[in-house]
Amino acid sequence: MSESEESGDRRSAKERVIQFATDVIYDRRREGRAVKILAAVLRAFSALFGLIVRLRFFLYAHRVLRDTPLGCKVIVVGNLTVGGTGKTPVVEKMARVMAQNGRKVAILSRGYKSKKEPAWKRLLRALKNEPRPEPRVVSDGERILVSDASQSGDEPYMLARNLLPYGVRVVVDRDRVYAGTYAIRKFGVDIIILDDGMQYLPLRGAINLLLVDKTNPFGNGNLLPRGILREPVDHLSRGSYIFLTKSNRLPGEPQSERDKALESEIRRRNPRAEIIECTHKPKRLCPVFDGEDLELDALKDLKIASFSGIATPDKFEEFLRRYGAKIAYNRRFFDHHSFSEKDLEEVFAGAVAAGARLIVTTEKDMVRLSRDLKPPVPLYYLRLEIEIISGKETFEAAVRRICA
Repeated sequence: MSESEESGDRRSAKERVIQFATDVIYDRRREGRAVKILAAVLRAFSALFGLIVRLRFFLYAHRVLRDTPLGCKVIVVGNLTVGGTGKTPVVEKMARVMAQNGRKVAILSRGYKSKKEPAWKRLLRALKNEPRPEPRVVSDGERILVSDASQSGDEPYMLARNLLPYGVRVVVDRDRVYAGTYAIRKFGVDIIILDDGMQYLPLRGAINLLLVDKTNPFGNGNLLPRGILREPVDHLSRGSYIFLTKSNRLPGEPQSERDKALESEIRRRNPRAEIIECTHKPKRLCPVFDGEDLELDALKDLKIASFSGIATPDKFEEFLRRYGAKIAYNRRFFDHHSFSEKDLEEVFAGAVAAGARLIVTTEKDMVRLSRDLKPPVPLYYLRLEIEIISGKETFEAAVRRICA
């Protein structure tokens, strides 16, 4: 069920325009005069964007612009595309394994869609020649130091919650060099994981973990805004390890011809990188508020409602159906959507009208929900974790290399 089918007249004109442009970028619409005109305009902007991207990399490569080493090992996790490649669970797994191997780990994030200092305050501070504020510490490894995800961004908050038992620090700032320097000085960390950092060139990384979504590796091959690429496909060469995410292959199952073609393309552009194939595996249903965890078998033949504000909602919905859930009501929002009271009232009303016995959302959406909510039926989120399909030995060798 698409967002347009479900939300109908509730969507604003702005949302309809954004959805139309998104459909053109993902080639879900190919016919019509408006499609062809918009595609041509976007292609022109893609050419300009490509020049800027290549110039930026050229300037860093020739030391006109300089990156900064931090004095500790920096692991960069990122991708060449926009949209969900399943980056956050990979960051979580790497941080957890590093911490379990005795390293002091900090995750640096820019804190996408978090509350930022108003422009007038920044200007006033600059005029007064006052020092800039310290980076926002989401977790110091012992406590969560922000009240909710709006102060840090949903992904850093989720990482902080899940990694708190392992003593992992999470620090947010647009200037990741400043944040990294602060984390080393304040917490004495010896490994820094730069979340979504492939395009953040001011900070020098020791190892690049480059994620490629197997279900949609490079879109239509075009750079933004005509396609989904942040960098040219040739930049696969930047990866030290390449993680193929969202695999549907079972362990030991032979590769499909499509899988072989993708690996061949990666090898052609980066013959040195080790390839690790992984999947995002549902583990359990966790209550958003009160209650006990549920096994996934609880979904079998159960009438539920679902909602999400993520880049790839179809995968989330597929997981629910795979375990036997009957989705009686579904609502999709745009990625990183800030849920209003009205949004959730509509979701709850739709769930009740459809006779749903459970409402299920994603973990990333869960952290953006208010604690004051009173859902009419139990509200749960789906907990996912990374599972290695092939290249487990390579992954373990990477851990040993990083922790050495």
